[in-house]
Amino acid sequence: MPKTFIYPVEALKAYVARFFTALNVPIIDAQIAADVLVSADLRGINSHGVIRLHSYYGDRLIKGAINPASPMRVIQESPATLTLDGGNGLGQVVAYRAMSRCIELASKAGLAITTVRNSNHYGIAGYYSMMALPEDMIGISLTNSQPLVAPTYGLKPVLGTNPIAVAIPAGEEKPYTLDMATSIVSIGRISVHQKSGQPIPAGWGINSRGELTSAPEEVLQGGALLPLGGPAELRGYKGYGLSLLVDLLSGVLAGAAFGTQVGDPGKKGTADVGHFFAAIKIENFRPIDEFKAAMDDYIRALKATPKLPGQDRVYIPGEKEYENEEKYRHQGVPLLGEIVASLIEAGQTVGVPFDLETI
Repeated sequence: MPKTFIYPVEALKAYVARFFTALNVPIIDAQIAADVLVSADLRGINSHGVIRLHSYYGDRLIKGAINPASPMRVIQESPATLTLDGGNGLGQVVAYRAMSRCIELASKAGLAITTVRNSNHYGIAGYYSMMALPEDMIGISLTNSQPLVAPTYGLKPVLGTNPIAVAIPAGEEKPYTLDMATSIVSIGRISVHQKSGQPIPAGWGINSRGELTSAPEEVLQGGALLPLGGPAELRGYKGYGLSLLVDLLSGVLAGAAFGTQVGDPGKKGTADVGHFFAAIKIENFRPIDEFKAAMDDYIRALKATPKLPGQDRVYIPGEKEYENEEKYRHQGVPLLGEIVASLIEAGQTVGVPFDLETI
């Protein structure tokens, strides 16, 4: 088993914030970005956590490819809609502010949509949809991303992993929190397997010749991820269609880049990533108590479903991640040794040593 190190949650967040401030990100923005990244590791989504601190964010800040000030501006606004320019800022900061504005509009209009152009990779999509939960709203978060996914019957990557995240509150039960890539997996999951020296399941991606492969490096070097469902024989066209839908809403509708135009985080230049956010005020449709009671009834019915042999639970989307978060907040955040090594290297690069004590 790969070696794992455990770190206190708040200490890890503080380190990530120091890393960003060393690269001229304002302290408040650095804390937002740190919270988003560490939240991914807390929820067990280590492919989108601190593993990306330098490779997706620090490196581009150093090269001047991301504006550390994140100077957002309003392009167009109505009582229920908002179009923002992210100023080529940190995606986490831009997305947090955009979803905050979306929720504010929805509190008055009942439903609101905010689109963002000229942004960057924003971490886990579910972070922003879940921002609506404390307000008794349904939250939706979509984003496009650099082309990593081959369309059905295609050989080369044209689409991003283009995630869909939806959060719906419940009463006594955990809320429904869907957060899924429209590819079988994210590119970060491939990177985690590569760093840990593990093969990937056949069907996650193809090599440069279009063949299914279990070697993560073949996907990363000239290959492509497959859409949700996998090859055409397993109805991968459904994932392809969902990925395209996300790009149409967060790219074409938002006025951002789309398809192969979306920038590569590893190269200098403007990525022009686009986001789409929506917030729905439940009280505008039915009393919130009734809604939450109905959600609880539905969730409990799902959990009462007869189980497959060897299985003792049926989970709702996001339930495992909530349990991870509850456990890791108490016990500390587990990081693979390879991820720790990358943090040490990143800290040396910006002059902020990664010297946290393990638990």
